[in-house]
Amino acid sequence: MTNETGTTTTSTTTSTTASTTGTAIETGTGIAATADIREFPARSVGGGLALLLGLAGVLGGAGLIAIGAVAGAAAAKGSLIAAGVALIIASVVAMSGLNTVAPGEARVVQLFGRYRGTIRIDGLRWVNPLTSRLPLSTRVRNHETPVMKVNDAYGNPIELAAVVVWRVEDTARAVFEVEDFTEFVETQTEAAVRHIAIEYPYDAHEDGGLSLRGNAEEITEKLAVELSTRVEAAGVQIIESRFTHLAYAPEIASAMLQRQQAGAVVAARKQIVEGAVGMVELALNRLAEQDIVDLDPERKAAMVSNLMVVLCGDRAAQPVINTGTLYQ
Repeated sequence: MTNETGTTTTSTTTSTTASTTGTAIETGTGIAATADIREFPARSVGGGLALLLGLAGVLGGAGLIAIGAVAGAAAAKGSLIAAGVALIIASVVAMSGLNTVAPGEARVVQLFGRYRGTIRIDGLRWVNPLTSRLPLSTRVRNHETPVMKVNDAYGNPIELAAVVVWRVEDTARAVFEVEDFTEFVETQTEAAVRHIAIEYPYDAHEDGGLSLRGNAEEITEKLAVELSTRVEAAGVQIIESRFTHLAYAPEIASAMLQRQQAGAVVAARKQIVEGAVGMVELALNRLAEQDIVDLDPERKAAMVSNLMVVLCGDRAAQPVINTGTLYQ
């Protein structure tokens, strides 16, 4: 008897625990589904028929009131007038469910605080008149950040600003997941721009490295990808991002300008030297191939020296006639 009771008690406890666990799992799943709201179409019908029926109800109610006013019997008069008033009120309430949706707009429908879908079909639509309908623009928008001062990957202070093209893709998440999706996009845009700026230098000192100035297209693509990840919770789609301002901070602008100028001079000189060496090599090879003159190593060295001076110099060469020989 005791074993049977114990067994029964254990089974009951196990069943209760399983039921409780199942409820918790179902509740947890429900919470997760409720928290992760996704847009879906709201139940709506064409508003033309609803408008005609509503107007017909108003006219019918007015007719009942008129008939009741001229009725002889007091009971019939009261009933007709009451029915007419009720019909008019019901028709007006029903017509309050009409909505005009323009292209590029949507209506987020709620019934007693619960999300009931989104109307995206433009034109006159009718939904349950007891619902609330929040208008929301789905058009393309621009957001331009202010000029921000940050340090690049090398620690140099720079100023930059960006413009982001975006629009609402999921109206339910835009309304229910964040407090203010417009402010959310603005804040996340500034954070993403700052994060991108500190990851890359203004100018790359190494060949093949990405820089904000030299690889703007690649950097802005990375900015768009990062920003899309940041604003995904708000149901926002990032269409494009571009830098609108990029410069060194004023306190180091002059020093960095000198550095850029020096780099440009070095690059130009390098190209000049490479071209001069090629021309000298071509001249020596042509002289040897056509057997114009036989030059010993010392004369070749003198010729190379003279040609390099003429080709690499930044001033016009002055011709000098040598009346002697190289060995005098």
